[in-house]
Amino acid sequence: MPTREWKFVAPEIVFGPGCSDRAGRFAGNLGMERALVVSDPGVIAAGWTRLVLESLSRTGIETVLFDRVSPNPRDVEVMLGADVFREKGCDGIVAVGGGSPMDCAKGIGLVAGTGRHVLAFEGVDKVDAPSPPLVCVPTTSGSSADVSQFAIILDTVREVKIAIVSKALVPDVALVDPVLTTTMSPSLTVNTGLDALTHAMEAYVSSVHQPLTDHLAIEAVRLVAANLEKARDHPNDPLARENMMLGSMYAGLAFSNAILGAVHAMAHALGGLLDLPHGLCNAILMDHVAAANYPAAPKRYQAIGRAMGAAIPEDVGGSLGRELVVAAMTAFKKRLGAVVSLGELGVTRAHLADLARAAAADPCMATNPRPLAVEDITAIYEQAL
Repeated sequence: MPTREWKFVAPEIVFGPGCSDRAGRFAGNLGMERALVVSDPGVIAAGWTRLVLESLSRTGIETVLFDRVSPNPRDVEVMLGADVFREKGCDGIVAVGGGSPMDCAKGIGLVAGTGRHVLAFEGVDKVDAPSPPLVCVPTTSGSSADVSQFAIILDTVREVKIAIVSKALVPDVALVDPVLTTTMSPSLTVNTGLDALTHAMEAYVSSVHQPLTDHLAIEAVRLVAANLEKARDHPNDPLARENMMLGSMYAGLAFSNAILGAVHAMAHALGGLLDLPHGLCNAILMDHVAAANYPAAPKRYQAIGRAMGAAIPEDVGGSLGRELVVAAMTAFKKRLGAVVSLGELGVTRAHLADLARAAAADPCMATNPRPLAVEDITAIYEQAL
């Protein structure tokens, strides 16, 4: 790789079974006295929110619970949460959950810290003021919002997911506890795991990849490919859950610094227009985008295929290499039962033009390994119908 300058941002990370019980200690270290705890009804029902609330209480930190969070967090939910933060006199935020509560918590912090609307921060490096301290306790092994500089928020007027990208969104502390993922359903395990896999793949082929992200991304591919089926079929297998959480964390650190590509840009458009599950959208698009991108990064896609366990010769070339890589991805999806088409989810040809325009404008498209025009994006959507 040619010598060039690169940077890497990450939160303070504590990884391991049981570390979520130390939320109070780390929130106290950040000076919190009254924390807004952002979670959702599913995580509350699983008992993980209570565990964190009790930890905060033992440390003497008062808590205010905010659970008005949808699977694709809305701008209106962020603004409501910021109102609660201010009205209750909170001075910090603790997020407990998957990507939705963590992204919502990041948005709440932006609004609370600046007084501006969350949509004002759409794009890259638009944050010009600090947010309140943030501790993230992830309960899924996929979104990696606990270690990333991304927040994805649904603009309810335009019906599009917007990406906010700024190092100001990197949490202060991530408490990455694999035990908290044991209550995920098989379908959620698969969808979030495929999200992690896509994070790793897109970071590895990103146009701004760098040595540290390369190492993390390819190891994340190996971990997810080797452990996702085990975690689905044996949800209480501690090693499978730990490896999936580690793979998700590695992928998150990789994409937070190398950014993403067309899969995520197109998935954001789908989630915004039709409110579809993000991980499932990524899974549907993964192999189709790889086929389109392959000529721009053949050696990197071959490395991904090998990390997934595919027998791809070192000297393979031309269309055969692409076929082997795409076949490895498609076979993996089939083993996981993630072979639904966009058409089965309600996408029609009438949606494609709007979807393609939204995807083309997404910041993630800027680091795709090859430029894709609206027409190219439309063609990929058509293949996935």
